Amino acid sequence: MHVLVVDTVHHPRDARISERQISALLAAGHEVTQAMPFTAFGATPLPGVAPIDLPSARGRHRLRAVRAARKVLLRESPEHDVVILHSPELLLAARGIQHPVMVWDVHEDTAAAVTMRTWVPGPLKPVARRGVAWAEARAENRRRLLLAEDAYAERFSSTHPVVPNTPRVPAEVRPSGRGRVVYVGSVTRARGGDELIELGRRLAPDIVVEVMGEAHGDMASRLSLAEQLGYVRWYGFVANDEALQRLEGATAGLSLLHDEENYRHSMPTKILEYLSRGVPAVVTPLPLARDVIKNSGGGIVVGFGDVASIEAAVRHLNADDSARQAMADSGRSWIRAHADWNIDGPAFVAILESWASGDGNA
Repeated sequence: MHVLVVDTVHHPRDARISERQISALLAAGHEVTQAMPFTAFGATPLPGVAPIDLPSARGRHRLRAVRAARKVLLRESPEHDVVILHSPELLLAARGIQHPVMVWDVHEDTAAAVTMRTWVPGPLKPVARRGVAWAEARAENRRRLLLAEDAYAERFSSTHPVVPNTPRVPAEVRPSGRGRVVYVGSVTRARGGDELIELGRRLAPDIVVEVMGEAHGDMASRLSLAEQLGYVRWYGFVANDEALQRLEGATAGLSLLHDEENYRHSMPTKILEYLSRGVPAVVTPLPLARDVIKNSGGGIVVGFGDVASIEAAVRHLNADDSARQAMADSGRSWIRAHADWNIDGPAFVAILESWASGDGNA
């Protein structure tokens, strides 16, 4: 197959888009063209991928990116067997373009996510939410859909395949060690950015808090100051594969999401990534996160925004080698059985292959 991947929002080396889906397609021998904001993010594609540079859609400045994406879709879609769109505004960019296998990969609870966008004025958020719901219904009738979570199915009238955001579980990992806790992912206030900084202040200099991810809003300046003060080590964006290699051997992995509607139906991928690399997870009690920790025995659940309980969990793991490694082993065993991209990746490729061959029942 020739597959065209298009997005104007995410980093070109986004874990789901690049490290998982595109990597799986390449491994299966398919050709991939990736149209994303390479220059804007200072990024390069995976080896073997044909890149097309697009503007980045940021805040309220999105129209230029949508127009550029539409030009690419008009030009490139006829040359590709499958087209995958990775953000909802691209449904607008693709409007009126006919293609037998144009796929919208639904990453999140889009309507709920609108309420968290700081660049959307408060009075307009209900209007935007209704607009997203209308766009989703329209897309379901005109495009193929892939869902990142089982819970997203309730928003749609038909059944669509679920491609979960699972990590690739390596055959071997380093043992969990002392003195270092890690956060992997975008940094915002809603994702626990303030708690990361305060935790680093409380743990320094005994235990280092490492942050690998792009910061949004004023979190960039706050993290920079915290690094100057010795509270955290902030590496900025790190490609997912490299970030997970660095993660190995850590005392714990942190997932400190707030109780936001957009997070309640989603599995925090970072938790699965931590467990896959043999690192216990310290997580806030969102439903799916809490269930994973309960079922896997791979970590500790703490209160929303409760830095004292987060600190206590980290210090407990740092002090008790046997308890920490038992959690690490238990979590990794559970992930291998229930959430491994080594299994889900080929299944994703098989769905696209089936659609490209004309099977409408996949």
